[in-house]
Order: sequence, then C-alpha cells, then structure tokens
Amino acid sequence: MLSIKKYAAIDIGSNAVRLLISNIIEEKGKPVRFRKNALVRVPIRLGADVFIKGKISKENTQRLLDTMLAFKLLMKTHKVEKYKACATSAMRESDNGKKVVDLVLEQAGISIDVIAGEEEAAIIAATDLNKFIDKSKNYLYVDVGGGSSEFSFIHKGKQEASKSFRIGTVRLLNDIVKKETWDELEQWIKTNVKKYEKIDVLGSGGNINKIFKISGKSMGKPLNYFYLTSYYRLLQSYSYEERITELSLNQDRADVIIPAMRIYLSAMKWSGSKYLYVPKIGLADGIIKSIYYETVSSNSQ
Repeated sequence: MLSIKKYAAIDIGSNAVRLLISNIIEEKGKPVRFRKNALVRVPIRLGADVFIKGKISKENTQRLLDTMLAFKLLMKTHKVEKYKACATSAMRESDNGKKVVDLVLEQAGISIDVIAGEEEAAIIAATDLNKFIDKSKNYLYVDVGGGSSEFSFIHKGKQEASKSFRIGTVRLLNDIVKKETWDELEQWIKTNVKKYEKIDVLGSGGNINKIFKISGKSMGKPLNYFYLTSYYRLLQSYSYEERITELSLNQDRADVIIPAMRIYLSAMKWSGSKYLYVPKIGLADGIIKSIYYETVSSNSQ
C-alpha cells in the first residue's frame, strides 16, 4: 500500500524567503521517505531594513505580500495538504513585524509563526541528521542565516548543547555585529569543545551549499579547512561585480557569501575542526518533518 502526501514549508529569513514543497511517501513495511518536489527562493532581504532602520519598509512589505500570494497559488496548484510558515530573526526584531504578519494573513491567507532562535534550532534539529553523521564522531552543527546563526554540539548522534547568536550575513554586511557577540560565541564554542576529543563541523545554509557545489565534491565528502580558507581569500580578491561576472555568483549571493564563510571558518578555528560536512538541510526541511511528526502546529491549504 502506497500513500503520497504533499506538505510545504515557508521559511521567511533575513536574507531570502523560501518555499519548499515535499512529497511524503508512506509504504507499508518501509520507513517514511521525504522527497523534495519544488523549491522557490526569493531574495527579499528583510534584514537590510530591520537591522538598520528597525522596521520592514513599505517596498519590502509589498514584495513579501506578493511572494506570499505567489506561494499560495503554487501550493494550490501542487495540491499541498498542509503547510507551515516560519519567520526568523528579521521579523522577530522588526517594530512592524506583527503588522506585516497580520497583513499577509488578511490578504494572502497565509498564517506566519514568528519563532525564537532556540525554536529555530530545534526545528532544524528535527531533520534527518542521523543519515549524514557517524555516531562515533562529535560534531558542531552550524546553520548560518542572514540575521542569526544557530550552533549545536552533537555527541553520539544526540544534541548536547545548542544556542542561537545574533551573528548573520546581513548583519555582518552592514557592520552591526558587536565584538562582544563574537567573543561570546568564541567562548561558548571553546567551553563546550573541551568535553570532546575531536570535532567535525556540519554546515547548513544557502552559502555553504553553494560553496560545496562549486568544490565539485561528491555527497558525504567533507570540505577541509585549507580549501575553505583558500576560497575565502579568492572571494575577497574579487570585487562584488567580479564575483558576479567572473565567478558566476547570483547578485544576492555575491555579497553575503564572504561573511557566511567568516562564520563557518571561525567555528572551525575555535572548535579545532579540520573538516566541514555539508548535509544540505535547513529550516525548511525541519519544518516539513515537524509537520509530519506533529511536533509543531500546521495549517491546511
């Protein structure tokens, strides 16, 4: 007996907004399978408004509303049964965040949950990390976003410690991350890493996925610290325009990729890790699995 359901996740981040539609395949006698069906990404960059001016601009409010209307239609045509929309750092900190959320519900019919950093880390942890990790190893899981980054230590396949820091690519681009925040992150990593003999880093987020693709590595193979530092220096040697024309990066990726690499490399340095693995999972994947296992509330489409 085969059953296929379609669920959707909407991730409203500080840099981009994403819609992930997944097939959930249930077959008698076999583990449930989650298969990506469609992924749409729109680089609205809400954080550029919020982290500088404290609120979402009229222009980006309209862009977000248009995007949500488009996502609503896409979910309808894909015959999505259930969905959940989560907004993270930018919406959390915006003075008019509630007003924008209410507007989207009123005009697009999409209910948005504004989640805390800890809840974001918990949803991401709901992904099938066990498929990507060796339970005999220790890991520092790093998910880099536009407004915040989430860090978790994983020992024998279980999450031991987790914390969200207000260090993100959009914040770094606008030079609004305090030295104290960097110091706090360094201290947190170094304090926790003492409990383990050896650490590898797991990296998630659009920027590290792009770097992994560029590297040409096969799935499951790690990026080493030397490669990442070399590529970081290469990126810095190009202007923003050259990263688009010479390195073929999209314009909304060509600027944030450098601060993203700074976060990953800092995490590797402070944890003493030589290798970074890229399982290609994130908040949207976690939302889909959380809907299925009913660990979060969801909405019917």
